[in-house]
Amino acid sequence: MKAIIETGGKQYNVAEGDIIYIEKLDANEGDKIVFDKVLMANGVVGNPYVKGASVEGEVVKNGKGKKLNIFTYKPNKTSTRKRQGHRQPYTKVEIKKIK
Repeated sequence: MKAIIETGGKQYNVAEGDIIYIEKLDANEGDKIVFDKVLMANGVVGNPYVKGASVEGEVVKNGKGKKLNIFTYKPNKTSTRKRQGHRQPYTKVEIKKIK
């Protein structure tokens, strides 16, 4: 069974047993999560969501992604060089069941 869910402003193509990395959720490790915004389930397309469909998952862990280096540079004397870094928080979720 496959489904397309929407969470955190993004869409994810999932199947049972998949592990996905999504935007940070307010949930602890081991918590059960139900995704109600199902765009497509088993070939049935919703308008915009499939009625009565849901996807259940379990939080594996919360963490931060790899560091992204942001470097700004303009090739002239008076400009400054600026270096920044960013680590995006994520939630790792294992998909258990598609209803």
